Amino acid sequence: MPKDPVPALLSHATERLEEQFTSLPDFDSALSPDSLAPVLDEVARRLGDNYPYFHPLYAGQMLKPPHPVARAAYALAMTINPNNHARDGGRASSEMEIEAVRQIAALFGWTECLGHLTSSGTFANLEALWIAGQLAPGTRIVGSEQAHYTHQRISAVLKLDFTSIPTNRHGRMSLEALEAELRHGDVGTVVVTMGTTAIGAVDPLDEILALRQKYGFRVHVDAAYGGYFRLIPEALDAPARRAYAVLDQADSIVVDPHKHGLQPYGCGCILFRDPSVGQFYKHDSPYTYFTSDKLHLGEISLECSRAGAAAVALWATLRLLPLIPGGEFARGLTRGRAAAVELDRRLRVDKGGRFQPLAGRPELDIVAWKINAERPERSSQLAQQIFAACALRDLHLALVELPLAWFQPVVGAESASRSEAVTCLRSVLMKPDHEIWLDEIWNRFSAACADVLGEKERWQQK
Repeated sequence: MPKDPVPALLSHATERLEEQFTSLPDFDSALSPDSLAPVLDEVARRLGDNYPYFHPLYAGQMLKPPHPVARAAYALAMTINPNNHARDGGRASSEMEIEAVRQIAALFGWTECLGHLTSSGTFANLEALWIAGQLAPGTRIVGSEQAHYTHQRISAVLKLDFTSIPTNRHGRMSLEALEAELRHGDVGTVVVTMGTTAIGAVDPLDEILALRQKYGFRVHVDAAYGGYFRLIPEALDAPARRAYAVLDQADSIVVDPHKHGLQPYGCGCILFRDPSVGQFYKHDSPYTYFTSDKLHLGEISLECSRAGAAAVALWATLRLLPLIPGGEFARGLTRGRAAAVELDRRLRVDKGGRFQPLAGRPELDIVAWKINAERPERSSQLAQQIFAACALRDLHLALVELPLAWFQPVVGAESASRSEAVTCLRSVLMKPDHEIWLDEIWNRFSAACADVLGEKERWQQK
């Protein structure tokens, strides 16, 4: 592991925080360092039973280490343990949340909107669909079949009808299938995914907004994974670039700072373009909201207690790395994107013809590919074997099941059925360091493939 700067920085900052409360009388603490040490030693030992999520050789799931300033700010805030439900639970952290959310909203081109942090993207999406149901009761929610599974589950919890829309072979929502549903006249909200969890596909928001003009419905954008890519349109291909360009026209947006935003779990964010939806959150509390006449965040959130430390960590990160085009944060996104494009390129030009990437280039920083074999079942077996062989070399990828039709060059009478799937390898290259580590990743991956794919196997593939 790299040398961690947080302990020294945190020690200094803790002294500074303690200075703010020197007017208080001392009191005895029951804390016994001698009793804590063995427990923390055991905790450290137990935590070793994890994948090395922090390391560039971990290129599997959507796990990006929080920035050191976020970890330090979070730990510092935990000295006080503020609760951002009401201002008497977290005055400073509530203000920091409001300021941080304002910066995230500005990323999407919004200045006057309603928004707050949540414990996760799941809860943020729940609030978005709850508001959708309040505004258009009795109507359906529709979303891509590649949308996060929680949308269907959330709709069930809220007792809203949800319809899954087929995707095209690029993993994007099919506009033809969407319009077929819209013609029924009972669709109230379309969930548009900016960065699917499987392959990072970006739904065609620009074309969906054109349908909104014709049919009239709310557009909720689930940008939990891909929201921050709005910062780097020049690094994206044309379809995604067009979608991000009109993101400000959505009715609500969810983004997860604990994904690309360098935050600890859990830190989601929900934004509504129309601040008047705050009326639906109104509730009475006989003891909570009397210490300040300013807005309490609990008055615009379905959640009650929320970690003020999450807001402090996000605020500190944005202070160090503002969300500006060409800034350090944006350059980090660009590097991860470049790593994904380069990995995809290497897979396509492999001289042995061992791999088959998806039909198009990665839209964000997720790469998925299948192993060429005589049968889909064999391809799936080989993917699982290579996955295990990579892990033995401390390279950690992921597995994903994708429609076999997505890998066929021509969609026609002999195409695989929509239900036929194949297990593929998948890599999420969301760490900036992945760009400079790509050669090492490729070398270890190649060695794993050489072990699994012998000469006989290669002959069978031809």
